[in-house]
Amino acid sequence: MLGFVQTALSYAVPFLFVLTLVVTIHELGHFWAARAFGVAIDRFAIGFGRAIFSWRDRKGTDWRIGWIPLGGYVRFAGDENAASVPDKEDLEAMRREITARDGPEAVNAFFHFKPLWQRAIVVAAGPIANFILAIVLFAILLMTVGEVTRQPQVTSVVPHSAAYKAGFEAGDLVLRADNHRINSFEDLERYVVVRGGVPIEFLIQREELRIMLTAIPETMETVDAVSGKQKVGRLGIANQSTADQIHRTRYSPLSAIPAGAARTWDVLDTTVYYLGRLVRGQVSAEQLGGPIRIAQASGAVAHAGAEGAPDLGYRLLGAFVALLGLAAVLSVSIGFMNLLPIPVLDGGHLLFYAFEAITRKPLDARLQTAGYRVGLALLMGLMLFATWNDLQRLSVFKFLGGLFS
Repeated sequence: MLGFVQTALSYAVPFLFVLTLVVTIHELGHFWAARAFGVAIDRFAIGFGRAIFSWRDRKGTDWRIGWIPLGGYVRFAGDENAASVPDKEDLEAMRREITARDGPEAVNAFFHFKPLWQRAIVVAAGPIANFILAIVLFAILLMTVGEVTRQPQVTSVVPHSAAYKAGFEAGDLVLRADNHRINSFEDLERYVVVRGGVPIEFLIQREELRIMLTAIPETMETVDAVSGKQKVGRLGIANQSTADQIHRTRYSPLSAIPAGAARTWDVLDTTVYYLGRLVRGQVSAEQLGGPIRIAQASGAVAHAGAEGAPDLGYRLLGAFVALLGLAAVLSVSIGFMNLLPIPVLDGGHLLFYAFEAITRKPLDARLQTAGYRVGLALLMGLMLFATWNDLQRLSVFKFLGGLFS
């Protein structure tokens, strides 16, 4: 029993650390933008449920930490409408109530009476904060830990593999994949892994010649500690670099920021590309993962970061540094997902604001409420499906079936 508890904690603690960091920065993005425009804020909460710790600042905002550490939220003054974006009638009723209670000047502090462009910035600030967090985390890691790279050179080709059929040979130096410049073997692996079954045009340097080759990576099932079981693209080439061919680069503060931004863009580009393939049915929906998969990855990343450390302090430091990298990737994903035009998400709010900008009035409250219910149902369905995939991947149902067979 003790061993089970220790194992559960080794996955739960890293997961909660990563999730809390990403969600807190997201909500702080909304908060800081709202404060900059003078919006009255009732509450800033990390976690849900009963508060285990709370305090009120000089501007009257209730800061609290809930006992269920699975998210957070910012609640603006007057934000009580089911759709969170009142229509014209709701706004007039709200204006009369505020004026009668606090006077006409108080209306200007309420989010829903701010100019449309300010409301849009406040809503978009959450996802933007996630992208900024990713850039900062990647930059910190590039300055401290650095980046280990290998030259994008083929040292061997697996017989009858995709690379073998395309004409790759040992000694080939990969310069480009489609229109993507390849700077390292790691770049090449990241590009190929999400393109199983997709033709890729490679520009190859072979001795004095430059050659174009077209290869279709094979889709193969792999299992590793961090990602678990997944289907990935494989060319069938290897790179056995010698010690002098492996480079560790530590960036200066000035170069780390643009490099962090480039890494953030690469993660975003890969995420958008992969989701596009998923929507088009080119990738199995079984690949979708949910909170359980993220928790599994968090625990595995923490273990990998702590491995080989001489004492507890260094193990904790190694796990912390490794989790920062995972938090950066997750922050990009959450920032992007929140920008999708689905009601309940930030992108849904922006969609309603676009309608308001065009028609000069908010969408009818009944339509907004219906949209939010549909959006919530879609998100809950997606979450349940992803969790089902996670449980299938962990063979939980086979285990439970074995108990009663």
